[in-house]
Amino acid sequence: MKKELEHFNVDEWYGGSQKWFSDAWMKIGGCGAVTACDLCIYLAKAMGLTDLYPGDPEHVTMEDYISFGMRMKPYLSPRMHGINRTETYIDGLNTYLADTGCVPFVMEGVSGETDIEKAVCLVKEQIDRGFPVPYLMLLHRDKKLDDYMWHWFLLNGYEEDGKHTRVKAVSYGKAVWMDLRHLWRTDRKRKGGFVLIRKKEVSGNTDSEGYES
Repeated sequence: MKKELEHFNVDEWYGGSQKWFSDAWMKIGGCGAVTACDLCIYLAKAMGLTDLYPGDPEHVTMEDYISFGMRMKPYLSPRMHGINRTETYIDGLNTYLADTGCVPFVMEGVSGETDIEKAVCLVKEQIDRGFPVPYLMLLHRDKKLDDYMWHWFLLNGYEEDGKHTRVKAVSYGKAVWMDLRHLWRTDRKRKGGFVLIRKKEVSGNTDSEGYES
C-alpha cells in the first residue's frame, strides 16, 4: 500500500530549503519556519486556503519562497536551542494562522515517547486524511541521519511492505524515503515528536474542537 500527497515545486526543487536564505539565522536554524511554509503552501494548493500563502501556490519561485520564509520567521524564529518542542511549533503556527484570519484547524503534539505502533498509525491516518505531518527529530543513534537531527521536516507519504512502513520525508528541497520505525526508535533521551493537524468541526455558528475522521 502506498499513499503520497501531491506537494509543490519551487522551480526545480521539491518544496523549500533553509539553505536558500541569506539571513544567517534562517540558513542555520530556519527548519521550523520552512516546514510551516511548506505546509501552508500545500494547504493553499490542495485545499484552496489561499489566505495562508500570499503568492500563487501553483507557481512558486525561489524568490517568492524566500520572501514567504522571512514573513514566517517572526512566528517560528530560529533560536539558540532550536524549536525543540511541538508546543512551541504549534503556538507559532497558530499565531500565523490567526493573523491571516484562516483558523480552520486544531493542532495536537505527539510526544516522541509515544508507543511506536501508535505513532505509526497516527502518521498514516494523518496522511490518509490529506494532511502532511510536521515532524521533529532531536537526537538519533543513527549517524546517517545527521542532517535530520535537531530538525523539523514534513512527512507527506507512506508505503507499507510487509512489516515495514516507509515515510516520505521532505526537507532541503527534496524527498527521501525513510523507515518510520527506525526513525522513531532513536535510543536517545531527547526524542522530538510530531504534530497532528485536523479540520475543526463546525456546528451552526459555533466552532467545535472535535476532530473530523
